[in-house]
Parts: sequence; C-alpha cells; structure tokens
Amino acid sequence: MFTVCLRYGKDRHEAEEILQEGFIKVFSSLHQYRNEGSLEGWIRRVMVTTALQRLRSRPALHAVLSVDSSGHDVKDHENIESSLTAKELLALVQALPFVYRTVFNLYVFEGYKHKEIAEALNISEGTSKSNLYDARQWLKEKIKKNNHLSNPKQKSL
Repeated sequence: MFTVCLRYGKDRHEAEEILQEGFIKVFSSLHQYRNEGSLEGWIRRVMVTTALQRLRSRPALHAVLSVDSSGHDVKDHENIESSLTAKELLALVQALPFVYRTVFNLYVFEGYKHKEIAEALNISEGTSKSNLYDARQWLKEKIKKNNHLSNPKQKSL
C-alpha cells in the first residue's frame, strides 16, 4: 500500500501521512467491507480515496486544474521502448508535476475513466485528457533523455 501512496504523495513524508490516514480509515470502517472482491483491493481503494481527499485540499490544485488546454489527441496505448527498471519508472512518475501525476496514476494504475477522474478531482473530462497527455509527453521526454544519457550515439567521422 505504501507504493500506492508514494504515487500520489509529493514526497516520502506525505506518502507516509496518506498511508497512516488511510489505515485509520480502513480500521474504522472495516465493518463496511462486504467480502465482495479482495480485501487488498478494498484497502487500495481506501488509500486512493484518502490520497485524493488530501490532494483536493491543496489550494494550488484548483488553480492548476482550472486551466484546460484540451485539444490534444490522447492515445490509449502509446508504448515507449526503454531500459528503465521499475524503480526508475516509479521515480519518474513521482517526479511528475503533482496534477499530472494524479491524473496519470488514476488512469494508468487505478483504471479510472476520464469521467471518473473528472468527478473525483472536480475538473472537466477534457482537462483530465489534457493532463494525461501532458503527463505522457513529460514522461516520454524524460525517458528519451535517460536513454540518451545511457546510450549516447557515437559521432561518425
């Protein structure tokens, strides 16, 4: 569960706070778990909801989310070949600007649809799509830079 919280927190400290708040909610509402699906999945949903509630309370979130730069063509399956390890990829996702990171995490890792993201973050679907596109572009650029640094092209004479 800590990995889930790390994806939403701005740093390790905030992720620990989200984890603690989340487990308090889990233990106080355990009676609501209905044995429909896995307990782990239910706990994960509580952690994501806790992280979203925390993010919604940030004043900066509302200012950034209110800007809708839609018009981007978002493709669902854009693959980038890379030699990144899971740890390196997690570090890149954590380095995303927090608005992009939130939408990216909800869409890619949690399986939310843009409509659900829009409702959870109180934004338009277009803004959700735009933020996902921007997050992917940001990640592509960082991955290209990483690949270039690890495999620099040799200059031909």
